[in-house]
Amino acid sequence: MTRLNPKARILAVDDSPDALEVLNRVLVPLGYQVLAAPGVPEALRILEEASIDIVITDLKMPGASGLDLTRHIRENFKNTEVLMITGYPSVESAVMAVKAGAAHYLSKPFTNEEVVSAVQTTFEKLRARCAMQARPNVSPYTTVALMGECKAMRAVVRAVDKAVTNTVPILISGERGTRKDLIARAIHYSSPRGAAPFVMVSCDAIPCRHLETELFGSSPLEPTRRGLVHAVQGGTLFLEEVPSADTRVQKRLTSMLRDRSPTDAGHSGGCAEPRVIASSSLDLRELVVKGTFRDDLSFALGVVEIYVPPLRDRGDDVVLLARHFALKCSSEQGKPEPVFSDRALEVLRNHSWPGNLQELEQTINRLVAMNEGDAVDVPDLPELMRFSAKVERGLHRPLAEIEAKHIREVLASVEGNQTKAAEILGIDRKTLHEKMKRFN
Repeated sequence: MTRLNPKARILAVDDSPDALEVLNRVLVPLGYQVLAAPGVPEALRILEEASIDIVITDLKMPGASGLDLTRHIRENFKNTEVLMITGYPSVESAVMAVKAGAAHYLSKPFTNEEVVSAVQTTFEKLRARCAMQARPNVSPYTTVALMGECKAMRAVVRAVDKAVTNTVPILISGERGTRKDLIARAIHYSSPRGAAPFVMVSCDAIPCRHLETELFGSSPLEPTRRGLVHAVQGGTLFLEEVPSADTRVQKRLTSMLRDRSPTDAGHSGGCAEPRVIASSSLDLRELVVKGTFRDDLSFALGVVEIYVPPLRDRGDDVVLLARHFALKCSSEQGKPEPVFSDRALEVLRNHSWPGNLQELEQTINRLVAMNEGDAVDVPDLPELMRFSAKVERGLHRPLAEIEAKHIREVLASVEGNQTKAAEILGIDRKTLHEKMKRFN
């Protein structure tokens, strides 16, 4: 298994002892393990005996050349990358190196910074390829929202581990699209309450004047109505986007959490005592400072807080999850699993993903549905991910053009939901509608 860490094992191949010494002196202090070979025969022996991540090879050497070594590696070692170095730079030799399978090409003489940058670039390509080949690390709770290898997601899984063993309120925070709802379900169904109901209330989807009745029941028009809190019956109440609740609902939720029993007006019998899990894409602390959210409710909900990182901060998890969605979507659609090029993987990894997991899944689903073959390259990706000479003009782009592009990207990330798009953009729906008309 190729090691995806800073202590990667590098094989340097060059008939010049001085060149080998330079590479060793530059790379070893950075944590890389460097092995050396004076030619292709010695390099082949080392490749058979040791696991090598990157081969740095000279192009022209006595006997077999660096091109021969590159072709051998490409056809026999799928988890090893090649960095080609030559003292005879030319367009023709660069093209030959790339065609043979070299991930990077460097000309002599090179600076220390150039060789370090080339190694890091080559290593990133290796990481992306290995992540696409690997099986996602599925959490014990079997939900895509908890898949991942990055440090932040491992912390999320540890927090969920602790959350399933107690009944205290939980606040799940993070941007929209990170599927906080799936994490809430994972906690509920893995806990002793798993056989009881899981009731999800989307606070941002229910008008404020109706939310209190939906939760707690009874209104002047329906004096005997039972609320959703009563329906939980010892299960879990999930309050999605809890900042959308008005002050009256916030007050009743605070009382419920403080008293540990639902205040279901008109129904004194039976104490459901639901476990409360809330989610928020906004920072409750900032809302408390602004005076739009009760500080006592913020404290009551945040006994355990789980922060879900945005996809753009999760590194190779993007590639790992892309493969998961590719397998899922191709199976559902009865199509071959797509094979992503290195360039396509790089674009996916570097995209900002404003819609997070939801946007990634939708993107892969469209790719599988619309792609005629099984190979996916950059031209197959959505237009907003691709470079365009007509649009990318640096500082010479009009402000309106930049604004229109950003609005389109945000709308695409939330599948055209104007309410969610307006919230992400920090404007009201009326302003968003006016901008949509203006920018067509």
